[in-house]
Amino acid sequence: MRTEDVLAAIATGIWRWDNASGMVTLDAEAARLLGLPAEPAQLTEAAVRSRFHPVDWNEIDGVVNLAVAEGTLAEARLRIMDGHGRVIRTVRSRSKPLVEAGDYQLVGTLQEVAEPQPGTAARTPITGDWRRSREAFLLDAGRALAEARSTAEVLRVAASLSMPGFSPDGLAVFGVAGERLTIIGHHGHNAGDEGPFTSMSVDTDYPAAEVVRTGRAIYLPSPDEYLRRFPVTWPLAQRFGRQSWAYLPLIVAGRTMGAWMAAFKHQVAFTPDERSVLTTVARMLAQALARAGVAESERELSLGLQRTMMPVLGPGIPGLHVAARYVPTGGGLQVGGDWYDLIQLPGGRIALVIGDVQGHDVRAAGLMGQLRIALRAYASEGHRPDAVLSRASRFLYGITDGDGDGGVAGRGVDGAVGFGNGGVGIGGIELGGIELGGEGSDRGAHNGGPRFATCLYMEIDPVTGVVDIARAGHPDPAVRMTDGTVLLRPTAGGLPLGIDPDTDYPTTRFTLEPGETLMMCTDGLLETGGHDLDSGWERIRALLEGHEGDSLEDLADSLVEAVHGPGSHHTTGPLADRREDDIAVLLLSRQGPAVREAPRRTMMTVAQAEPERIAAARQHVRQLLHDWSDEDQVDSAVLMVSEMVTNVLIHTDGDALIVAAVTCDGVGRRMRVEVSDASDELPHKRHPGEMASSGRGLVLMEMLAEAWGVDPRGEGKSIWFELTEPQKG
Repeated sequence: MRTEDVLAAIATGIWRWDNASGMVTLDAEAARLLGLPAEPAQLTEAAVRSRFHPVDWNEIDGVVNLAVAEGTLAEARLRIMDGHGRVIRTVRSRSKPLVEAGDYQLVGTLQEVAEPQPGTAARTPITGDWRRSREAFLLDAGRALAEARSTAEVLRVAASLSMPGFSPDGLAVFGVAGERLTIIGHHGHNAGDEGPFTSMSVDTDYPAAEVVRTGRAIYLPSPDEYLRRFPVTWPLAQRFGRQSWAYLPLIVAGRTMGAWMAAFKHQVAFTPDERSVLTTVARMLAQALARAGVAESERELSLGLQRTMMPVLGPGIPGLHVAARYVPTGGGLQVGGDWYDLIQLPGGRIALVIGDVQGHDVRAAGLMGQLRIALRAYASEGHRPDAVLSRASRFLYGITDGDGDGGVAGRGVDGAVGFGNGGVGIGGIELGGIELGGEGSDRGAHNGGPRFATCLYMEIDPVTGVVDIARAGHPDPAVRMTDGTVLLRPTAGGLPLGIDPDTDYPTTRFTLEPGETLMMCTDGLLETGGHDLDSGWERIRALLEGHEGDSLEDLADSLVEAVHGPGSHHTTGPLADRREDDIAVLLLSRQGPAVREAPRRTMMTVAQAEPERIAAARQHVRQLLHDWSDEDQVDSAVLMVSEMVTNVLIHTDGDALIVAAVTCDGVGRRMRVEVSDASDELPHKRHPGEMASSGRGLVLMEMLAEAWGVDPRGEGKSIWFELTEPQKG
């Protein structure tokens, strides 16, 4: 005989409660004991919960949590109730929690027991009375409603509330628009049932309309009472088959903003205690709906502000594909200082800009709007990238330096852009009568005073692919080559905009080959989800290399989803998982036939004042050779590059220019690295002693390189070496 048959013979049922999914599985006997048809069933937690006495449910919750924490049995007596709120039997539950990966399943038995006689001592965790259950319910309901962030979420919470002993099965929330009622949401009705109640005049002889007119609750304990008081609209309610109704006003700050209907399949007497519960829930529901309405208005306002400030990339650019994304991840109005722009320049050239103004508030968004306009104006005047950023830096310094109240300082700013009283004043952005920022709200030390911005400004010729980049404290761009290799493109740069009005911004030039994709982003894309710049870059690099297809739109979506979507919570970095920074990403791909075996070329400069970039140069060479078959050759190349660059910084007064390329001649791949400087003094081979600290550079190259040399140039020299990848097999 099966175990299930034995247990059924002794009136014992089996149940399994999956905490992760919220589903409860019952065998036939367990279903019978809960007052359901005697057949196996799988129900939601809410459906099973409705069968237990609310006092017992609140008590058993603590027993289960203790059993989960201690790994012991959860044992309790539970009163089973029918659909009318009457106790039909008492059962004893014994269950064992099975914990796995933070979630648990309760597996146990249910067996009917006799109620203890008055005056006898029964071992049971059940204590308290209806009022205690009511207090627990109200605390739970208040927490759930307080956490709801939208109107739809508030309605879902309201529909899931299980009131102690008299839970409604039908809900409706009415709003007011002028002199008419509206349906904000409903539960327990079919789609379309709300039709007759939509756009109903507040003068109608209907309970919700009267509640809105008077601000007083209406309780209808029976159909006869409903028919007596509201005979005109009784046919509208009769078809739903309910037995009792409660209509309560939704009042916020003394103003009735709507009404809440709770309808019951069974008759409810609406005792003072029950009315107290309904009144308290209505107050909490009104507050939650008001908060949700404000939050939704803020979101709509912020989206409108973003749409106004963010450019439309417009029609396709001949020879180029462009895609961009902006994701506000901060709090408040969800506006910040990240931005991007695309500017058509004379002669067919295109300028791409991406930047990040310090801060995540409305003032940062206002500064971003002004700075974007200034950059567009300077670029349209025909200035080169370095001049555009220099002027933009002086502009930002001028409007923020010493400006504690958010106004525009009197400092003169060069260039064609001026902001007077008729401009985008930094004192605040006023939309629809709501002032954001401004003197009244922006005088604090957090909002006032100097601000800076990072920026990456790039110009490209769509015909030749020649790119000129100037960088102001911003992350370097990355390039995805035709064979899928992804490299950071090191670029020379200066301080962020607005810190020093006299900062220079050197320009870096390279060529974007047909089929290559360039990515520019703000630090939010790299650091979101507990990552720092290094670990964040490795995550983005893996995404870029693993992306399949040529659609930049798909690639942009993949990047944002990977760092901001649900899956990103499973790939967090070594730091605290904070998601408070905006994300902006700009992708550019040059059209044309991509040559899969095209040379990999990269270039970077190591300045005298930046010896720490030698480490970046070593890492850059490793990334260029990420699929090189001989790891020893990769180590040798890294060592020689480090030695060559170090010699330039020590023995000359200039900067080191590194140019590295991997080419394929149809037989195998060959790597060539050149390090150039402006000194005419040629290196010579020495024989250092055992204790010497220098003089081994050329000796190393002679030992490690297959070929090397020193080439004098018009001004300066170039030291180079070559390595050939070993053939497989």
